[in-house]
Amino acid sequence: MSTATKARVDTAYQRLREHLAYLGLSTAAEELAPALDRAAKQKLSAVEVLEDLLARETEATRARRLHGRLRFAHYPLRKTLPEFEFDYQPSIDRKVFGELSTLRFVEERRNVLLLGPPGVGKTHLAISLGIAATEAGYRTYFTTASDLVASLQSAHLEGNASAKMRTFTGPSVLVIDELGYLPMDQTSAHWIFQVVSRRYERGSIVLTSNRGFSDWGQVFADQVVAAAILDRLLHHATVVNIKGKSYRMRRHQAQLDREREPPMI
Repeated sequence: MSTATKARVDTAYQRLREHLAYLGLSTAAEELAPALDRAAKQKLSAVEVLEDLLARETEATRARRLHGRLRFAHYPLRKTLPEFEFDYQPSIDRKVFGELSTLRFVEERRNVLLLGPPGVGKTHLAISLGIAATEAGYRTYFTTASDLVASLQSAHLEGNASAKMRTFTGPSVLVIDELGYLPMDQTSAHWIFQVVSRRYERGSIVLTSNRGFSDWGQVFADQVVAAAILDRLLHHATVVNIKGKSYRMRRHQAQLDREREPPMI
């Protein structure tokens, strides 16, 4: 290659990097040199080089967007359905979660209500469904029932409740954890009703509760409000009652058993 030709190639390479960077294709810009090296070694065509660069850029963009959606969603833990120990909870029908894992419930704007005593895996399952939806490209959001109420009440006092309400009504899937662990006054019940009512047939709610539906009148301290909330939640819903043992108690018992074992001599 002559000096003049090399200079033209170097200039074209630099301009191409600048074009890619200007267009926001940072991964393609960084991968340009390695891509050209691979092209020379493997005798790839210009089309193949371009396809490889754009595939890498697409994958990087997909990863960035997923990271952003997960950061917005505020999941306290990263849980997945394959990690769940279904063998330990025989009361759960795996076929139900096989169907839920298709995320058709999100497309159909159906709700998922997970009921059962503490420690049986309700939060794990709820987070798993939320993260699966997030990975599929949906916007999701996680909150506990008490945090939802507290944030809306605080926003109301500051005069921006409408803006805060969009945090809970905007995402395709809203995960509400731990409903029923603490009793709610009339104001708290009002905020839960507002969220459920505004999401009704517009977006999915995945909700966990340690209380059966017959107890919700006590949870909300108002039978009428409880009935209105249940009416909207149950109209299009999959309800899962978990009657198994607590994972945390099992681990605690296992730890006690290890401590009782005689020392090795």
